[in-house]
Amino acid sequence: MKQFYYLFLLVTGFAFSQIPSGYYSTATGTGTALKTQLFNIINNNTNSSSTANYGDLWTLYNETSFKDFYYDNDGTIVDLYTEIPTGTDTYTFTPITKQCGNYTSEGDCYNREHVIPKSYFGGSDVYPMYSDAHFVLPSDGYVNGKHNNYAYGVVGAATYTSSNGTKLGSSLNSGYSAGFSGIVFEPIDEFKGDIARAYFYFATCYQNQLATFKSNFSASEVSVMFDGTSFPAFDSTFLNILLTWNNLDPVSQYEINKNNAVYAFQGNRNPYIDHPEYVTQIWSNPLTTNDASIADFNIYPNPAKENTLYITASNTQHILQVEIFNILGASVSKQQLSNKAKEINISQLNKGIYLVKFTSKNGSLTKKLVRQ
Repeated sequence: MKQFYYLFLLVTGFAFSQIPSGYYSTATGTGTALKTQLFNIINNNTNSSSTANYGDLWTLYNETSFKDFYYDNDGTIVDLYTEIPTGTDTYTFTPITKQCGNYTSEGDCYNREHVIPKSYFGGSDVYPMYSDAHFVLPSDGYVNGKHNNYAYGVVGAATYTSSNGTKLGSSLNSGYSAGFSGIVFEPIDEFKGDIARAYFYFATCYQNQLATFKSNFSASEVSVMFDGTSFPAFDSTFLNILLTWNNLDPVSQYEINKNNAVYAFQGNRNPYIDHPEYVTQIWSNPLTTNDASIADFNIYPNPAKENTLYITASNTQHILQVEIFNILGASVSKQQLSNKAKEINISQLNKGIYLVKFTSKNGSLTKKLVRQ
């Protein structure tokens, strides 16, 4: 999928050739334990993201790692929404001189796109999120405006399509995006993994603030992506979309170089670019379309006052295991299911909020449970 016309990049003051020795030495767990270990690593190693100015991103984007020596080899800005990987770009952006400014149409200028919209975490006065270069990326200003606060997803019927095929439109409520509705924004296949790994980074770096973000944000567009917990952090369908995109679009040289540059800029790394295997070690594998019947499972009663939880799904025979986690991410119950089992014993659970993780042979989905 990835095509690179120029694989050698000059080493600049913002680039390093490899991951620092011992950076991930304490990342030894799996699941929520590994996620918390990564949270500690990328926060303890942050030396400047709390003070980096939003305006400094313009300087960062002028570094070699953000310039197009990957596709067209012309030194312009790599933009996820207008870059055409297999052909000549319709629009290009010369660093610095094509910064936005005002724009009225695609191709006018590039600006700073918050892949996780800034309104979700509080806006332009909330640092370090506002200037976190792991998910604030250069993009066409007009297409960035089209993204607005809409969730990422799979578009069924497009109302807008950019020059490289990025789409805005109604969600395709089937396949691996079954269960997702409303207006969504879809990048091209070349950059789907980039978006997914930015979201996994965000859910890890700011895991202790996710509940606050969710409770303070009322707009329906973005809120459908997050569930307000530190784990799994995402709505079950959106998580399946991210896991699928992560597999569909593996880490590219552009991401590797960009990760090195951002590390020099703000002192921490995106662990899911350095170690893509961490994604499945924490969140498991995506469900395949053949296993999509698990996507319609539900649990009731919820809130639960009694000692028995019931499962509804069009096909429960593919659900092999049910595991329940408390809000801190610790496993408190694990139960194997037979083909006919539709009940879960929850007599051991105290009052509180839990996550119920259903695992099949091809992946897993998680639901929130309130125990009363």
